[in-house]
Amino acid sequence: MKNRIIHAVAGSFILISLLLSIYVNQNWLWFTAFVGANLLQSSFTKWCLMGTILGKLGVKD
Repeated sequence: MKNRIIHAVAGSFILISLLLSIYVNQNWLWFTAFVGANLLQSSFTKWCLMGTILGKLGVKD
């Protein structure tokens, strides 16, 4: 369950930031890059900040 939430949040952040970069300001692409970098980092370290946050909120694996 936790992985599905993480993927949904990451995908939503990316799509929202892309829309904001088109309609508001191109600097929102930095947020897109930040989300992508965190996804890449979590694939190597097997640690994800969103997973830690969800665990503290009581979401089970």
